[in-house]
This record gives sequence, C-alpha cells and structure tokens, in this order.
Amino acid sequence: MIRLKGRKAVVTMKLFPSNTQPFSLSAVLRVPALFSLLLALTLPAVRSSAQGIGPDQQFFPVHDFRNDWMVYDAAYKTYIPYIDELHESVTSVSFFLDVESNRRYSLLISTRQDGYLFIDAALRRKLPADTWQVINLDSLYRVYRKPELFITLYGSPGVEDKMVYVGHRKTAAQKAVVTTSSPLTILPRRLSVYPDFFTLVLLFIVAVNAFLFNFHHRAFLRFFSLTDLLSVNTRDELFMINRPVSRVNLLFVLNLSFIIAYLYLFIQSKNIDIFSSRALFLKGQGFGDLITTFFELSGLAFLMLLSKYVFLLAIGGLYKLEEIVNLHFFKVIQSSLLFFSAGAVGVATIAANAAITGAWQSTWLLIPLVGFYVGRLALLYAVIANRAAIKNLYLFSYLCIVELIPLIIGIRFAL
Repeated sequence: MIRLKGRKAVVTMKLFPSNTQPFSLSAVLRVPALFSLLLALTLPAVRSSAQGIGPDQQFFPVHDFRNDWMVYDAAYKTYIPYIDELHESVTSVSFFLDVESNRRYSLLISTRQDGYLFIDAALRRKLPADTWQVINLDSLYRVYRKPELFITLYGSPGVEDKMVYVGHRKTAAQKAVVTTSSPLTILPRRLSVYPDFFTLVLLFIVAVNAFLFNFHHRAFLRFFSLTDLLSVNTRDELFMINRPVSRVNLLFVLNLSFIIAYLYLFIQSKNIDIFSSRALFLKGQGFGDLITTFFELSGLAFLMLLSKYVFLLAIGGLYKLEEIVNLHFFKVIQSSLLFFSAGAVGVATIAANAAITGAWQSTWLLIPLVGFYVGRLALLYAVIANRAAIKNLYLFSYLCIVELIPLIIGIRFAL
C-alpha cells in the first residue's frame, strides 16, 4: 500500500493469502500520481543546475559550500560548524577546500558586500561586492602543493550573502552536473608518501656517511670533530686544506648537499615557506616526484657550494688572502656538516616522537639558523686573524662580502 504523507511517500507491503487478490484498481491509479509528485519536487533542482552559476552562468556547480561553513570558537580553541542562531554576527567564516580531488575545476566566490579572501590564514585578495571571483584550482595546487587548503572569508556578518562553489566551465557537448546539498561527505582517507620518502632518504644519508666513515676514516673524523672546528690553530700540512677540490673533499661536499636537500624538503612538508613560490623543482607529491626533486636539489646545493669556493678565490685575491682561502672553505664545510647533520637528526627525532600536527612555526627554523651563521662568522674571524697578518677593517670587509652579503641576498630572494 502506498500512502502520501506530507511530501514523503510511505510505501508499505502487506502479505496477502494465496487465495486473495493483492492489488486493487485504486492502488494502481495512485502510482502515476506519486511519480508526478516526485518529478515536480526534483525538477527545480535539475533546472537550477542546468542554468549554471558564476559570471554569466558559465559554470556547472560541482559542490556547494553552504553546509561546510565553520567558525572559530574561543572557548574550545578550535573551529566548529557554523550555526545560524549562534554565529549570525560572526564576520569571519571558513571551510576546508579539497584541492587535490577537484583539480581542473574552479573555485567561485561571490559576496553581496566587500570582503577579503584568506588562504591558509594569509590574505590573498579583496572581494568586491556582487562580483564573482574565479580561481583555478590547478593553479592553487601548483602554488601550495597541498591536498587541502583552509579558506576564510572576512567581511559582513553571517553567511546569507556569501556564495562559494566548486564549478566546472560549460562546454558545448557537456551535460549538466547536479550539485548535492547533503551536509555529510565521505572522502577516502589520504595516505601521505612523505613519511616513507623521508625514512628512505634518511637511510640513504646514513649509508653515505657509513661509506665515508669506513673508506675515508681520517677525513671523516676531522670533518665531524667539534674540537677541531673550534680550534683557531690549524696545521698547514693537512691534506684536506691544501687540496680543497680533491676527490675526498668533493665526497664530503656531496654528502653535505644530500643533507641540505633532505632538510629543505622536510621543512617544506611542514608548510614553512623557504621560497615564496613553494615550487623549487617540486613537480608533484608522488614518491617518484619527491625522489627526483631530492636529487635535483642535491645537485643544486653541490654546485652552489663549489661556486662559493670560486667566489672565495676571487675575493681573496683582491684582499691578497690567497693563503687562507682554502682554510676558510674547509671551515665552512666542516661547520655546515656538523650543524646540518645535527639538524637532520633533530628534526627526524622530533617528527618520530613528538605529537606535532599541522604546520610548524617558522621561528623554529629562523632562530637556530641565524645563530649558526653569526657563530660561524665569529669563528672565521678568529681563525683568519690568528692565521694571517691583516688589518681588522680589511678582514671585516672580506667576511662581509663573502659571508654576510650572500646570506642577505639569499634571504631576500627566499622571502
């Protein structure tokens, strides 16, 4: 038996004896009326999606964010779902945008009053009133390299004047895409390849150091000696200083390049923007892409370290300090190996044991890095002053040119 109750059709089944007739003529006549009612209720949604959304209705709606809004709750110190009765005066509302699953689509935003768009808590653009903003999601993915972004709209209170969609641009031979208004969305669990990648790379770096320890034991102990690093008296006959581009020294420079590339990718995975583009050689988040990026960054670091030696030779010739250039380069590689190796072990230990989620703070990187370069500059000053008879003004100028100026230029391009 089929009964109409409000807008809902209630269907009940009754088991009849074998000698009775289960259907009546009136029940058969009511079935077309039921289908007519259901068709009348669904036609508006189909017609709305067929008309399109966005500027000049050029897009089909893929997802409507009207049920995804969240607001920050100071009491719980977290984001909670938006409730009309409680948050109608809140001027800042947010939602999570699944960029990876919606690639080749566009993000459409329109507000009736002026507002501002924030992506991952950073102001990106102003939202003029009654104007559609169309943002290509492929571009967002290339810039941020994250599967999910946190979007915030700031402006007028409430959400009634805000329209946000994921849309697909219409084509001539394309059918309408019907949006869903269900507040519940089931997504597959994302499995990150970063933990496996960093584990394998760390094992690779350990293997490289084990090779150097066994086959170049004397040089290994010298490069990784903190006592030797802090000593201002250096022996002239040390073969590592007299031949800075020998095969042994180049192996340790390559080892340093591997460690720097590992730290760079690890820091990027914690959403600390060393470079504003966030895309230095980074082609994707697949395991093969990360391996390729790691070796490309290692090659770049290796070339930059060798370029530093050439730069030291050129500036040392101007100040007539050719005899201390090799010592200077050795101290740079020695201090960098100790500092960055300790950093690699430290971040790997923290990531494995500390329950830290989300983005790391940039100060965790900035404070030790600045302290290292300041300490290394003071050490180089003491070592060179003890080794060569040179005026303090000339020595300070030399160190500023070869140490401080490249650091300042690097920070300028990075930020």
